[in-house]
Amino acid sequence: MAVDPAIYRCSRLAMQLADEWIEYVAATRITEQSKVYEHAIDALCRYVDMVLGPISDGASLADSGLFDTLVKWELSLPEDYPPGSTKPYLIARSVRVLIIRRDDHRDRAVAAELARLARGPVLINSGETTERDEFTRPEKRAMVRAAWTSAHATRKRLNDGWARAARGRHPQHGSWTSVSDLLWGLAHEEITVEEVARIVPPSRDWSLELLEFVAGPGNLPHPQTARSALARQLLASLYPTTFDLHAFRVLLMDTTGHTSEEVTGFGEANVEFLPKGVRLTLLKNRAQRLRHRAFRDQESPHVPTSAEDADSQLNLDWPRREASEVVRRLMDLTAKVRAKAPHVTDTLFVCAVVRPDHNTVFDRWTPNASGTTFGSWLAAMNVKVKGTPHIGRLRKSGKVEKAILSEGRIAAAADDHTEETFAGHYAQGTTLRILSGHTIATAQQHWFDKALDRVDGPTVVTSGGDIDQEVLEDSGLSAHEADDIITGQLDMGVSHCKNPYQSPYSRPGELCSVAPLRCLECRNAWILPSNLPQLLLFKAHLERLRRLLAPQAFSRLWGQSWVNLKAVLDDRSPEELAQARKHIEAGQASLDLPLAAHTEFDA
Repeated sequence: MAVDPAIYRCSRLAMQLADEWIEYVAATRITEQSKVYEHAIDALCRYVDMVLGPISDGASLADSGLFDTLVKWELSLPEDYPPGSTKPYLIARSVRVLIIRRDDHRDRAVAAELARLARGPVLINSGETTERDEFTRPEKRAMVRAAWTSAHATRKRLNDGWARAARGRHPQHGSWTSVSDLLWGLAHEEITVEEVARIVPPSRDWSLELLEFVAGPGNLPHPQTARSALARQLLASLYPTTFDLHAFRVLLMDTTGHTSEEVTGFGEANVEFLPKGVRLTLLKNRAQRLRHRAFRDQESPHVPTSAEDADSQLNLDWPRREASEVVRRLMDLTAKVRAKAPHVTDTLFVCAVVRPDHNTVFDRWTPNASGTTFGSWLAAMNVKVKGTPHIGRLRKSGKVEKAILSEGRIAAAADDHTEETFAGHYAQGTTLRILSGHTIATAQQHWFDKALDRVDGPTVVTSGGDIDQEVLEDSGLSAHEADDIITGQLDMGVSHCKNPYQSPYSRPGELCSVAPLRCLECRNAWILPSNLPQLLLFKAHLERLRRLLAPQAFSRLWGQSWVNLKAVLDDRSPEELAQARKHIEAGQASLDLPLAAHTEFDA
């Protein structure tokens, strides 16, 4: 425990909070988040010591007199942080969590006023957070390829190390500067890393083989750290290191789509290999959810036919995106470490570490150890990413891909948490925002196309020459329909109708009952140049109705016909309109309308 109650005058209060913190960490198995609770306890105890002075040694969560001090401390937290920082809220909430846990325990006393304060809303705002963007598709593709490269290199290094150890013997009978002998001694547990660092002579007395083993060809190790580097290199030749396991976390997150917490939190007992895949038991501590998920193998690997095809693929892997293959390789890689760490059963992510005092530790993986972070791994694998190299962004990339594959359906993308969580934490990504815009644009185009397909207008044939059957067939009519129009059998007055028995205004099979008044709103109508005189007469009829009806009534009854009629007439040349008027004046054209068209306004 990093918090030492003895360093505070309010040691009793510090001990109470520290006890709750220890139990909380043990129950939830949180890692990085535990530091927030440690910092919160320290901040509160220092404030209590400063404000209460000598009487702070009596401070206790069972004392209601601490109420005002807690309130003032919480309100003072933002003073030490930049505007908008989220840390004051996190610190205040952490203390409240510990107080609530203590109050929930029947044998631990907490003043009623403090319990109510802890269970109420935090007195300061939560600050402003900026959601991390997901890795881009090229970044993720490069990351996955680098992970496979790293996994293969690790497997080869360990195979070579054990093969080399098999050719050695005990250094006392061989040489303390022979790599094979040193590996043999460590592999058979005849020597320790501490003995290697103590007994191996200084680097100036090393063989060329040993120098190249530690520093590489043409290089020399630093004399003061040479033996420590040798110890780490020897152990890394036999067992996976902290650095090696980053690749397997990337591959598991890519193949399963689950969080870093889940893919590094299942042990051998949580793995069940299927005939064509693997079933994993995954635990998400933060959500307290246990899931049993089966991941099926692919039927066959996908091989892009060209570089262009490869760029167009949403998800690529090397060699295949199979969770079962990654799990098998990880179990094989860590088998020897897990045999030396029987106390670790809840994770396959275990490794060997050489401590600064040259002690060897076989224990669970610590991904954020100094010098071996995820960002360090990306840099070592020459994978360049924009923004913070945080592993959580890889999870977001998987979520974006799932949303794309589900065509933007949140219910499908939020299959392992709530839709509210998806909207709050994963819907902020650039790709997802582009997808949302694409979805909106697609929906708008869909309804726009449907609007254009509405049954509200005729087809206008504007050929400058004679209208013959071939022209009508090229416009979309059948030979029979074109022939009937040419012979005048389908003339409805202001237009021709390709099928008056299939009117959208009458029952199928019945003769259209609204011709010619609604022909300008009907998809069955075909307007030819010969209909131009009747159209001018119909325009005069509609102009009469515009004078008789209120604007709202005319727009409701005849608005679409008026708009379509004006569009047809506006496309005609002045010469065509003048010729049509001459036909009307000569009595060669007439407009036959039903009686109702002339009497509906008499009343």
